[in-house]
Amino acid sequence: MAEQKIVECVPNFSEGRDLKVIEQITNTIESVDGVELKDVDPGKATNRTVVTFVGSPDAVVEAAFRAIKKATEVIDMRKHTGAHPRMGATDVCPFVPVTGLTMDDCVELAKKLGKRVGEELKIPVYLYEYAATSPERKNLAYIRQGEYEALAEKLKKTEFKPDFGPAEFNEWIAKTGATAIGAREFLIAYNINLNTSEKKYAFDIAFELRKKGRSARTGNIEPFYFHGEIIRYSENHFPCGNCDFVADNFDALEKHTNDQHNYSIAKLLKSHGYSPDNLNGKPVKKPGIFDYCKAIGWFVDEYGIAQISINLTNYKVTPPHIVLEKTRELAQQRGLIVTGSEIVGLVPYPAMLEAGKYYLKKQDRTTGIPPADILEIAIKSMGLRDVADFDPDEKIIGMPKIPDDALVKLDTQEFVDEVSRESPAPGGGSVAALAGSLGSALASMVANITSQKHPAGEFKDKLISIANSAQEIKESLIRAVDEDTRAFNDYLDAVRMPKKTEQERQAREKAIQDGLKKAVQVPLETANLSFEALKLASEIAQIGNKASVSDAGVGAQIALTGVIGGCLNVLINLGDIQDKDFVEDMKNRCKNLEDDARKLAEQTIQQVKEIIADLHAEAEENNE
Repeated sequence: MAEQKIVECVPNFSEGRDLKVIEQITNTIESVDGVELKDVDPGKATNRTVVTFVGSPDAVVEAAFRAIKKATEVIDMRKHTGAHPRMGATDVCPFVPVTGLTMDDCVELAKKLGKRVGEELKIPVYLYEYAATSPERKNLAYIRQGEYEALAEKLKKTEFKPDFGPAEFNEWIAKTGATAIGAREFLIAYNINLNTSEKKYAFDIAFELRKKGRSARTGNIEPFYFHGEIIRYSENHFPCGNCDFVADNFDALEKHTNDQHNYSIAKLLKSHGYSPDNLNGKPVKKPGIFDYCKAIGWFVDEYGIAQISINLTNYKVTPPHIVLEKTRELAQQRGLIVTGSEIVGLVPYPAMLEAGKYYLKKQDRTTGIPPADILEIAIKSMGLRDVADFDPDEKIIGMPKIPDDALVKLDTQEFVDEVSRESPAPGGGSVAALAGSLGSALASMVANITSQKHPAGEFKDKLISIANSAQEIKESLIRAVDEDTRAFNDYLDAVRMPKKTEQERQAREKAIQDGLKKAVQVPLETANLSFEALKLASEIAQIGNKASVSDAGVGAQIALTGVIGGCLNVLINLGDIQDKDFVEDMKNRCKNLEDDARKLAEQTIQQVKEIIADLHAEAEENNE
């Protein structure tokens, strides 16, 4: 089956105060079939709303066009004010690949939308990030410099000719402004909250964080760097912003920054709009701490605090929790406190999972716990409920979700009752998967309990590794509970296909054979995963906390049930499969798997009994 193509679109509209206006725009998005509106995040101080929706490529492009068109009708840029940089009613509209698409695919979507917006709506369109038509236009800040107020003059300049749409300022463009449409990696819009209302303090930290950096200063630079005196370039005098080195020509400075500080001063100055040929009297620049990080400071009236507003354009290189920790350090140096942080729009599941693991490790705790628990640690550690609610189901994109009608969503009584009814599914395959998941859960539990009693080191790392592996297997087997039932249902659907004509009979027979093979593959995977759970239970029984050894033994025994149950469900479905080589291969796999599992389980249970006997002997000896 081909992978479903899903793209995310995150347009930013220059209206964050009038909810009726925002609703008109989002209604047009929801009017398109195949699109799901994921998040609407208005900001009063910024007077800006970030909207996130996902869907199939064609549907998302259509929804984006309708939203941009509606924004031209309900937003007048001549009346707009707000804290966030902007240049149009629809300020930016990026496409982000989610599943089944490449970045090149998203570039084509951006061009398709940009051409239509330019031609049909008569709006100047600039392509940015991966869709950019020149190196300078990759950077949104370059395109948006001077903001809406500078647009009339910018349109007169050749270097700012739009990629699509008119290049002359008129009454219509005075109302709509310009729009940037692009393709990018997932951008995390992340705000860090400070216990101050001073916007300049937030800026002081923002300039330290962002890749673009700031003007180098000297003198009174502690605790607030901006109090210092700006250092400037002059004739034959080219200071380095990072150290005391001074070059007598620009080429020497370029060599120094590359060799000693691993960056190009020429590229840095270009990001500030400076030419190396005309630096006399210009401020010396130094880079910030983080790549893929853009940051400014502002005051948010609705919260009554200053925030550092950050865009992280590659969270895999620069994740939010690492930026937060550096901000906490910089704030403390300035006598400030970070009270929490805020995700605007959505955040990827891997980013939050890594954040949770990071804080668990800092607390010397195991990371081998359920994903929901790890996410909650991340939310609390990052203070994501400081100024607004944070619902992980709503804010985290890509989080594995179990459908509401899934078997594993039933409580224990309901599940057992459902198994006991006259319907053939759920049956032994689902129960085998559940047994394996419980065996893996017990292995994780014993590993986690044991890790709590040991200091950081190689042995603790081994315990946590066992717990992590057990959690992954547990999650896969939980999903297999429903996958087994769905696979069986696919077979039943094939059996019910019409068979009046020869063509129908052939199609039905092929579907039955495919359904049977699928019905075999799912329980085989259950058996394999259960065997892995058995191995982990056996390993932790040998090295884990002796007081919990019985739990490891139970884990091994019930994981064995998962192995045997999975194999039995493979064998029962082989009888009607016509592919003899496939049938023979499955029989051999099941025999070898079951033999190995029985042998390991028997050894493990014997070891568990011996450890329990030793514990009893020690207790009797201590009581004498």
